[in-house]
Amino acid sequence: MSAEAVIEVEGLRTRIGSQQIHDGLDLRVRRGELVALIGGSGTGKTVLLREMIGLMRPSGGTVRLLGTDVWSASEPQLRALRRRVGVMFQDGALFSSLDVAANVATPLREHTDLPEDLIDDLVGLRIALAGLPPDAAHKMPSMLSGGMKKRAAIARALALEPELLFLDEPTSGLDPVTARSLDRLLRFLCDDLGITVLLVTHDLDTVTGIVDRVIALGKGRVLADGTLDEVRAVDDPWIRDWFAGTGIRAAHGG
Repeated sequence: MSAEAVIEVEGLRTRIGSQQIHDGLDLRVRRGELVALIGGSGTGKTVLLREMIGLMRPSGGTVRLLGTDVWSASEPQLRALRRRVGVMFQDGALFSSLDVAANVATPLREHTDLPEDLIDDLVGLRIALAGLPPDAAHKMPSMLSGGMKKRAAIARALALEPELLFLDEPTSGLDPVTARSLDRLLRFLCDDLGITVLLVTHDLDTVTGIVDRVIALGKGRVLADGTLDEVRAVDDPWIRDWFAGTGIRAAHGG
């Protein structure tokens, strides 16, 4: 595996009102890894993801994606970066007024000058890649099951063939069979397409089943970072409870 870091967070500080969320947080994700970000409620997992992708400015520190400093980059640099990064937000965040095909086409229309017939072909490919049947293309989000909504959101995140994919709670609220099917899709994206994947999750089965590395947040910093076995062996009460299954509910919503 290449040692090239595609995500670099250094000295990150985040204060929201009087609350210090992150206090000197450092982490790195290498190209080709599938990494799970876990942590208890209030540890700022989703906040960190939003800071990484440029939606929320941290109080201090640096975030670099694919070599670009997110918070000092020019607008043209950010536009170029956004073409290389895909994001699946919590609960999918599909546009409710657009069908699945139009949702998936949105990044292609925003960031490329491709002709409509080619966009249509690419949309079909992304929908198939995400594991949706062809007839899902013309369904509205309200007509989809929870698992299909997640797959549609992944198809949209894959629209521009990203090198880096962020996912916020991809299996949350899904039945175990659907959740494990999504896990296999993420592993395929990483192994067969070479996409680097960082997912925020509270799903113990996802963490123990498919990830290369686990990063646990706590006390404003990285509490543990390593393989599943390495993190599981860390002598910390929250980590022990989480892997015993008793910390899962507390982790949700952080």
